[in-house]
Amino acid sequence: MSLFEKRILISDLCEKLDTYMPKGQVEGVYQAYIMAAAAHDGQFRRSGEAYVFHPINVAMILAELKLDYYCITAALLHDCIEDTTLTHEDIVNDFGEEVAHIVQGVSKLTGLEFHSNIDKQAQNFRKLFLAMSTDMRVMMIKLADRLHNMRTLKSMRRDKQLRIAKETSEIHAPIARRLGLNSIRVELDNLCFEIINPYRYKVLTRQIKKQCGNRKKIIKHIQREIENRLKQEGLDKVKITGRQKQPCSIYKKMKIKQLKFSQVLDMYAFRVIVDDVSQCYQALGIIHNLYKPLPGKFKDYVALPKSNGYQSLHTVLFGPNKIFIEVQIRSEDMHFVSEYGIAAHWHYKSDTGNPAE
Repeated sequence: MSLFEKRILISDLCEKLDTYMPKGQVEGVYQAYIMAAAAHDGQFRRSGEAYVFHPINVAMILAELKLDYYCITAALLHDCIEDTTLTHEDIVNDFGEEVAHIVQGVSKLTGLEFHSNIDKQAQNFRKLFLAMSTDMRVMMIKLADRLHNMRTLKSMRRDKQLRIAKETSEIHAPIARRLGLNSIRVELDNLCFEIINPYRYKVLTRQIKKQCGNRKKIIKHIQREIENRLKQEGLDKVKITGRQKQPCSIYKKMKIKQLKFSQVLDMYAFRVIVDDVSQCYQALGIIHNLYKPLPGKFKDYVALPKSNGYQSLHTVLFGPNKIFIEVQIRSEDMHFVSEYGIAAHWHYKSDTGNPAE
């Protein structure tokens, strides 16, 4: 792997960071990449890729969540103390105590196993929760690290894939959910489901494709109908996205509610983002006039937020062409918390010029 090819990837990261981070900090992140690339030189992953691809991808996952300079820098260096000749003092000298502290915290969690005996598991959980209480960014790097490892897991033996996927499903995905890191949690869940239940994954994927047909056309049609009606009623700045639900979420619903595939109603989900709380309820009324709501399927997480801070209005509707759809309605602020979870704290701090302590 040439240095030029590595730079293409780090340039993608720097381009992303340029959208929310001061130029001087982006340059600092690039210097951390130079240190990581030199430290990991000659190291390769099981896939055959140069090892430096891994920390860059971990940093990119965190950049998508708009994490601060210290966290992104630590992400690039997160394996250096454990796997290279670099020391804690080297990182302190070049990037300061805060970055070194985060890297040290990640290193302490390296190699924790949760399939061992009960006493060992308890000890490992204590280490995990201590790291979370000391600096939550340590846990966020570990979650991003696990996500990239799950994305590249197929280069490993089947038995190891299964062990890692089960651990991820039981430990990492629930932590991501608790921290409100929805995008990470959803992807972890889906990757785990495909590995742990490959047959069910294939069958459900096939059934979804058969039932939903031309899903892109259906989603686009419903999006247009909702958007047009909301704009007619004066909600001009509304943002709407639509998606087909993933096999993992459908399987979970089938399992929890003991349903057959044919009994799962809401295969499609739509997200409506408005300016404020009052517009959430205004949009709900307009959409209920457009499509008939399904009785007993409305949840108000705006008035009664989830424990991780999540807020949104959820409703299931009889859509066009006898299709059931779920619609989530939230404000811009609610959407920010939903997407970034605990990471929103560091994004807010960086906006005010005060990095999180």
